[in-house]
Amino acid sequence: MAFGQLVEMHYDFIHAVAWKWTRNRTDADDIAQDVCVRLAKAISGFRGEGRFRTWLYALVLNAARDLFRKTERDRRNAADWCLDPSTQAEPIAEDNMLEVWTAVQTLSPKQRDAVMLVYAEGLDHGDAADVLGCSESTVSWHLHEARKRLRTILGREVA
Repeated sequence: MAFGQLVEMHYDFIHAVAWKWTRNRTDADDIAQDVCVRLAKAISGFRGEGRFRTWLYALVLNAARDLFRKTERDRRNAADWCLDPSTQAEPIAEDNMLEVWTAVQTLSPKQRDAVMLVYAEGLDHGDAADVLGCSESTVSWHLHEARKRLRTILGREVA
């Protein structure tokens, strides 16, 4: 009850700060939700040595920084995936990334899962193999086949 009131009292502040940092409603919504979860876990650590709002501001900024890092990591992983190591091709332009990720969704489930685990989630082939319950070489094979299929779907080199 009290926690719900606390969140209700401060939610607009949390969301406003998140929006100021992101200038994106979806990201601000995600950050605000994340901060509410963090608040539930961290409230016992608030010592009352400073103002609550200052402490809450730090939670929001940390959540925003975490989202920025994750977004940048995802962007790098996607760009890395779109490089052709044998030809050193340039990465696909960012405005075409949605097209690539939409095409990924049309792959077979095993190929799609391998692509998503390695390139979207940043797992190495060994960790992806553990998740998928197969060998590392099988993950590599699924990725190779996914690249071939995506070349056909998109009509250009993607990896």
